[in-house]
Amino acid sequence: MSELKQTILDYGRRARAAARLLAQCSSAQKDDGLRAMAKALEEAKDEILAANARDLDAARTKGLSNAMLDRLTLTPKRVDSIAEGIRQVAALPDPVGETIREWTPPNGVRIRKVRVPIGVVGIVYESRPNVTSDAAVLCTKTGNATILRGGSESIHSNVAIAAALSRGCALAGLPADAILLVPVTDREAVRHLCEMDQYLDVIVPRGGKGLIETVVSHARMPVIKHYDGICALYVDGEADPLMAKSIILNAKCQRPGVCNAVETVLVHREVLPTFMENTGRALVAQGVVLRCDAEALRAAQAFTDVAAKAVLAQEADFRTEFLELILAVKVVGGVEEAIAHIEEHGSHHSDGIITANEAVAERFLGEVDSATVYWNASTRFTDGGEFGFGAEIGISTDKLHARGPMGLEELTTYKYQLRGTGQVRE
Repeated sequence: MSELKQTILDYGRRARAAARLLAQCSSAQKDDGLRAMAKALEEAKDEILAANARDLDAARTKGLSNAMLDRLTLTPKRVDSIAEGIRQVAALPDPVGETIREWTPPNGVRIRKVRVPIGVVGIVYESRPNVTSDAAVLCTKTGNATILRGGSESIHSNVAIAAALSRGCALAGLPADAILLVPVTDREAVRHLCEMDQYLDVIVPRGGKGLIETVVSHARMPVIKHYDGICALYVDGEADPLMAKSIILNAKCQRPGVCNAVETVLVHREVLPTFMENTGRALVAQGVVLRCDAEALRAAQAFTDVAAKAVLAQEADFRTEFLELILAVKVVGGVEEAIAHIEEHGSHHSDGIITANEAVAERFLGEVDSATVYWNASTRFTDGGEFGFGAEIGISTDKLHARGPMGLEELTTYKYQLRGTGQVRE
């Protein structure tokens, strides 16, 4: 057995033992632990930022994209935001122990369906060091131990954050091994985690398609995942043009390198000229390149400034998660065609409609089969914090066991507790 595999197995044993202890902790104990973790993170801010600077230097040397650099970057404000997110999670209700349902069948045995921790959760992720905190905090709140394996590009940041969280956890009297970070970047570590079904109850990959496919192909335990964030917004014929401009600018430009940024805009033919004059101009002014189908390109060419940033789209553009200032634009004849396009080309992540017509909106909300579906709002709201979860483990495009932003409830399972008075089955 290789030394690395032995190390991963040791992590699994330690995490399993910690999970048993953590599951017995009260909500108050766990919340005290979370507040201690937030304080420890703030006290380690300089150390964390110095580690992040090392990661950023290496990332620039490797030529990582602007989108990847943005995901990787920590600032004093972002560290403060992470700590505040921990406190928000501490203030949320603890789902563990909640009675989902209770009943008594004719045999008289009382049955309760109760939320319980999953056990040990593995998280494999890339680039974003805030995931180290989000995952550890949500797992701690729900009584789960977690084994974290971040990407090589954020290794120093991840180690510094995990060390701070572990210090806070131990100071509050929670099991120190409840949060374990694999401190090596060897890709074999991912495979060993995926094969460790005797200790890991579920594994959650967060990152590019290559990482997710690797985890799915090797995992011996359930995987909760999302592939691409090919998010679309449909501008209906009854859309308010100013609202459409505001929503699309936010969804594309506010932070283009994240999975809930819009990548495709579908425009009703009747409002195409108005769309190009208002929203098209505003987008290109922000540096967005428009990859348009033939009809949309002709409309764009009526405006010199828009035409300068508009090119003819290829079919693949409507199936691409750009994660940068590129937007695919397609003309449709109505909501039915928009829904069909999203079903064929989308990734079932976050899609929306902009319209004043309630009946059309309700049809869109009912028929689009995505984890989150919007009416007159930016897709950027698909986020655990925005949903009131405090943080998120990830955004699942699966349908089982979790879908959409994964918060506390999604980190629990359930068991049945039966209480009798001596009943036996005949």
